[in-house]
Amino acid sequence: MALVKTKGLAHFTIPVTDTVRSQKFYEEVLGMEAVQVNHKRGMVFMDSGGDCVILTKTQHPVNQAGEQDIHHAWIVGHDEYANAVKELQRRDDIKFHFEEDRQGGAVNGPRAYFEDPDGNVLEIIDLTSYKGN
Repeated sequence: MALVKTKGLAHFTIPVTDTVRSQKFYEEVLGMEAVQVNHKRGMVFMDSGGDCVILTKTQHPVNQAGEQDIHHAWIVGHDEYANAVKELQRRDDIKFHFEEDRQGGAVNGPRAYFEDPDGNVLEIIDLTSYKGN
């Protein structure tokens, strides 16, 4: 039996070097909305479809050194996925990695990987199935 039984995700934190720039990116690119902003402290709480993402100022970006498996993923609607990928690929200010359709794993569906302004690898997925509850 587990020590603690979690019920879901309250929030996760993404390290960024400029909260103003990152807030704009996450609003414009991923459609998130700021729910609480404190640029002076270096924290921006963003709503992502009812889940909380905190952009937190760090002096140095987290160096992922090409480790694409270290990333954050968001579900997008099936009808929105293809257009979203085209827009990500079209933008000169977004480093787009690649797109694939992975099946047979824990989280399945077409997905695309790209970077935020600090090099954090992000993923959007048209979720077709999930092995969890």
